[in-house]
Formats: sequence, structure tokens, C-alpha cells
Amino acid sequence: MELSAEDVKRKEELTFHYKRILELLGENPEREGLLKTPERVAKAMMFLTRGYVQDPAKILSSAVFIEDYKQMVIVKDIDFFSMCEHHMLPFFGKAHVAYIPREAVTGLSKIPRVVDVFSRRLQIQERLTTQIKDCIQKTLNPLGVMVVIEAQHMCMQMRGVEKQNSVTTTSDFTGVFNQAKTREEFITLIRNGK
Repeated sequence: MELSAEDVKRKEELTFHYKRILELLGENPEREGLLKTPERVAKAMMFLTRGYVQDPAKILSSAVFIEDYKQMVIVKDIDFFSMCEHHMLPFFGKAHVAYIPREAVTGLSKIPRVVDVFSRRLQIQERLTTQIKDCIQKTLNPLGVMVVIEAQHMCMQMRGVEKQNSVTTTSDFTGVFNQAKTREEFITLIRNGK
């Protein structure tokens, strides 16, 4: 993929700063194994944060179809990777998303794309959950949306409290999902088959 002039400039600046970080850590950025590391890290960070230059509402609305369907639509087990904004370490897991259409449905692949856009920004899991829910609610205007995210956080596993098997679960919902029965149906459906 060819970079724009602006992206080339950003990559060069990031490369410069990552070289300086290596020096501050006590490394020699001129040694063979590290010669290309600053540029590699710059490219990786641009990739891992590409969600800042993507419009999730535009992605979601690019495939909207009028359909007389008023039952739950669930896309579950959506793998995602994000970066914790507090330590810039990865967190990753699965997102489960449901909505009940009012008058329109979206292409099924658009839901995971929305998850990707928001997860490819510096994040906290709670905000990520709410942003996905809000985007679907505002863009599709369904009868309700529910998002559940289960994730492991490297900032808890490799530093700090060092709890390697901990999983954090967050949820957020709107509309008909305010009814306990509807939420329970969603939870039952995402748990089946696990």
C-alpha cells in the first residue's frame, strides 16, 4: 500500500522518536538487530492506530438494506486487538454484537469492521464497548443494540498485578435490550456453542 505524503512524514517523525526511545532505554539503535526497528515500530503503530482515519458510520451505512425483519441479529466471537491508552500495551479478545432492526439491516461484515475501527485507536475497554453500541444505534436506528466485550489486558498480565488468566467483561445496551428478558436471550445465544 502506497503511503500519502502526510503518512510518509508521520512515519519519518515516528521513526525519529522511536530511535530516540531506544537510546533512552540504554540500547544502541545502530547495532545490526536494531537498525530498522524504529521504522518497523513506526509502521506498526500507524497500522495499529489506523482507526483514527476511518469513519465507522460510513462503513456501516455503506451496506444498508430495507428489510422487514424484527428479530435479533447477532455477530458473535469477533476477534479484536487494541492498545490500552494508559500503557500502550495490547488488549485483545472477542466482541459480541446484537441489534434488533427497526426497518433496515446492514451487511453482516460491517459489524466486525466497526469493531475494528474503534479497536484500532488507543482505547479503554469500557469506551470501546460504548462507541460500538453508539455507532450502530445512531447509524442504523434499530430497536436496540447490545455489545459485550471479553478481553485480556497485557498491562495486567505482564506488568502491574501480573494476573495472566484474568478476563475483563464489559457490556452496554440500548432500547429493547433494557428489558432483562431480551438481554438474557442475547447472553444465552452468545454462550451456546462455546
